[in-house]
Amino acid sequence: MRETDQNIEYIEYIEYITSVRRYSPRTCEIYRSVLEKYYSFALNGNITPVMLRNYEVWLLDECKESHRTVNLHLSVLSGYCRFLVRKGILSTNPVRAVTRPKMEKRLPVFYRSDAMRNYFDSSSGDPEWGSYDRQLSRLVISILFNTGIRRSELISLDRSSFDKSRSVLHIRGKGDKMREIPVIPSLFQEISLYLQSVDSMFDSMGPESPLLVTPKGSRLYPMFVDRTVKKELGAVDGISGRKSPHVLRHTLATELLDDGADLNSIKELLGHSSLAATQVYTHNSVERLMKIYYNAHPRAKNEGKNGD
Repeated sequence: MRETDQNIEYIEYIEYITSVRRYSPRTCEIYRSVLEKYYSFALNGNITPVMLRNYEVWLLDECKESHRTVNLHLSVLSGYCRFLVRKGILSTNPVRAVTRPKMEKRLPVFYRSDAMRNYFDSSSGDPEWGSYDRQLSRLVISILFNTGIRRSELISLDRSSFDKSRSVLHIRGKGDKMREIPVIPSLFQEISLYLQSVDSMFDSMGPESPLLVTPKGSRLYPMFVDRTVKKELGAVDGISGRKSPHVLRHTLATELLDDGADLNSIKELLGHSSLAATQVYTHNSVERLMKIYYNAHPRAKNEGKNGD
């Protein structure tokens, strides 16, 4: 592609993932940054297997980027190339000819069920529970843990997302895909009580108003949610390490799998596009099963010395 063509297609692609695919602002910014970095490296604007391999080596050797980051760059470029193929600018996707660096599989981090039980038990007895700040903070944790939705999905919830008649939440996920998540009775009651507090504090809260609002009445934002999760889980016995909305999502998925839920149901609940993304949770369950086996099995405990 010529440089002028490159600029036009690059701008069109960012507009496409923003308005059509409805990627989150953070994701769009990551895509923009990756494409800018590639085109600053490939000054002639060519996207070929050779140029992509050179770019991969440059990221690894010169920029000292991790294998995970390099794979992210190649994934972004692959999506962009698919866009160019659909427009007839490229005949094939050149990223498919590039060997990607291998990554270590990272198992999802999750909290133990008794730790989460400690949190909800202790927060229920909090003397400040009646305050708006405490209601909101606990509800953020409750929704994230009980539904497994993403941080961006939590922030985008409107009042109309909460269907009281059917006890479900309507979730707009990645790629603008809609799904429904059942609301358990305790969460239903918590949301209802919270909305009563909101109505007593703020005016003009219609169906398209945010479901959750800050103490100033505005929609939640990523840093607010992150700070809330860290503060709420920071003093809970049994919870250590990273405290984030995504770990709550992992925790729900792991508990559901341990309690016998099938992978397809968990996939639909989490809004995964493929079953492969959900299967990673089976590793945690297998590891837990192995620990139980070696701690409880009579022959495992005695290293097989039972008269054999």
